[in-house]
Amino acid sequence: AREVLQPIHMRLLRGGTVAARRAVGLQQRSASTSAAAALASRDRFDVRHLGPREADHAEMLAAIGVSSMEELTTKTVPSNILLSRPLDLGPYSPGLSETDALEELRRLVEPNKVMRSMLGMGYHDCKTPAVILRNVLENPGWYTQYTPYQPEVSQGRLESLMNFQTMVSDLTAMEMCNSSLLDEATAAAEAMAMIYGAASGKGIFFVDQRVHPQTKAVVRTRAEGHGITVVEGDYATYTPQEGLCGALVQYPATDGTVLSYGDFADKMHAAGAKLAVAADLLSLTKLTPPGEWGAD
Repeated sequence: AREVLQPIHMRLLRGGTVAARRAVGLQQRSASTSAAAALASRDRFDVRHLGPREADHAEMLAAIGVSSMEELTTKTVPSNILLSRPLDLGPYSPGLSETDALEELRRLVEPNKVMRSMLGMGYHDCKTPAVILRNVLENPGWYTQYTPYQPEVSQGRLESLMNFQTMVSDLTAMEMCNSSLLDEATAAAEAMAMIYGAASGKGIFFVDQRVHPQTKAVVRTRAEGHGITVVEGDYATYTPQEGLCGALVQYPATDGTVLSYGDFADKMHAAGAKLAVAADLLSLTKLTPPGEWGAD
């Protein structure tokens, strides 16, 4: 562009013609249009997708003996659920650029009213320090892989998980920590399974009535597969029974109360059972960590 425009600029400086001035304007508008088109194309998701190229598609299709993606789809998807017409997404059918998609999402959520949740039972907001939000959660270095031999999980995510489990170990005062499972209910069920697996045939597991209901539901479902008998009751009045392998308590409880489980932990250990604790991590910045009052 510089090589084209420079001679015209020189002519203008020397008192060039109106035609020359028009040529400059056309050249500048053309360059601006080309730059805008280049930026717009990079704003679409499909051109930034790091998936197979056309040559890769052809090679894979040839390897499985089909000629096109359409033929593969027809042979793979049962005809009774295969859509026989083009997918109609209305105004979204042509696709949106990232900028347009973000703008449309903002428009869709604009009518929403953000209210205070009174649900409780472990469903509540948390405070994320701005320094963590800015430098970890919003930093692509933490979630973009740079190890070509490990495409299934990013190196940054592995490092952040290591940092997370180190923090959890500090907050819970436990010697070891493993991250991470899907949610608290899954982790509680996994704790029960670990306790049962190490209990040499003891098949009874106690769950305090103050445990979150969604956690109790997952624990009961997992217990069925292992043949574990789940007993629910009040930890304060429960007496360990024959065949007890462990117990689960909530800290703080599902109604928000903060209870002292130290004596209950001693009672469990005296009966040869283990104690699992479902703890809210943010609360442990203020409360005595479970590892200091006997949690296993």
